[in-house]
Amino acid sequence: MLTPDSPLVSRIHVSPNIDERRRGLTPALLILHYTGLPTVERSIEVLADPRCKVSCHYVVDETGRVTQMVAEAQRAWQAGVSSWFGETDINSASIGIEIQNPGHSGGYPDFPAAQMTAVRDLSLDIIQRYTMPAAGVLAHSDIAPARKIDPGEKFDWQGLAKAGVGHWVPPESPSEGGLKLGLGDKDECVSAMQQRLAAYGYGVPTSGEFDIATQYVVIAFQRHFRPARVDGCWDASCATTLERLIEALPKPELIT
Repeated sequence: MLTPDSPLVSRIHVSPNIDERRRGLTPALLILHYTGLPTVERSIEVLADPRCKVSCHYVVDETGRVTQMVAEAQRAWQAGVSSWFGETDINSASIGIEIQNPGHSGGYPDFPAAQMTAVRDLSLDIIQRYTMPAAGVLAHSDIAPARKIDPGEKFDWQGLAKAGVGHWVPPESPSEGGLKLGLGDKDECVSAMQQRLAAYGYGVPTSGEFDIATQYVVIAFQRHFRPARVDGCWDASCATTLERLIEALPKPELIT
């Protein structure tokens, strides 16, 4: 019997696709997805189908109704092959919210205001109960950049951050001049970029070569933090935005 973990839950629809959190991990990350399916009914059907081997803790439909499918104490199968700060069992370290939207292949409509309000309120409830850091609220594309593009560049990360959900700084506007790195480049500028992305948490190679894996990470960064231009090229506006993000992270307290 699944009982709601949040007072914001409107209904329960149990998914059998669960197991125990591993290595004693507790939720430190909140992963936001879009469903990529045409209707919320179909999304819930898939997330509860044992043949599909996927699940999530919560689904938020276009009207803002919240359905819980997995208890927060359980490990939902929502992240897949993924990493953040070197942790590769994101399912054990996170809670996942699926947001109903047909996605890029289904026309990628805007996220309705009622839906975003519900995502905000549910996210606040979760992060406050687990004392999650702001930078622990992530896109599916952040943790699995080679496989996922959700919730995408239309998602209102800025609005969520203003309400206390997630980490955000005003992005630098793209320009045509200055630094520009792209696929195939090899130099210390590429290495420095990779090291800074890794310092923020991304699972990026640090080879000094702008390979396809690096490009996927750059695209994921742009979708989340510099959505005005998602082109897979690293320019001065991306670099400036990343430095602002790193600078805005909480600093460790000095022990005196």
